[in-house]
Amino acid sequence: MTSKLSKEQENMLDAATFRRFLNHLDNNKDVQNIDLMILANFCRNCLGKWYKAEADKLNIQVTDEEAKERIYGMPYNDWKINHQVPATEEQMKAFNAKK
Repeated sequence: MTSKLSKEQENMLDAATFRRFLNHLDNNKDVQNIDLMILANFCRNCLGKWYKAEADKLNIQVTDEEAKERIYGMPYNDWKINHQVPATEEQMKAFNAKK
């Protein structure tokens, strides 16, 4: 970085940016996880796993479900029922082509 941010300022900005990113995902529920995987090689589930892994590193007790709920803004099963649609044939072809 060119500016001299303190570690506290950097952490505050990182946290604020992460919250903004989660809000953006929440406001764009039509973007399916498979779309994210095809375009960016990660999805909301990946974020949940990363969140859980960082909690584990810091000895903070967070379950897999709690991590997913933080990312999805609701229990994962509720999100799947209300917002996840079956992948199209085209999405599956694009996803499988990346493997």
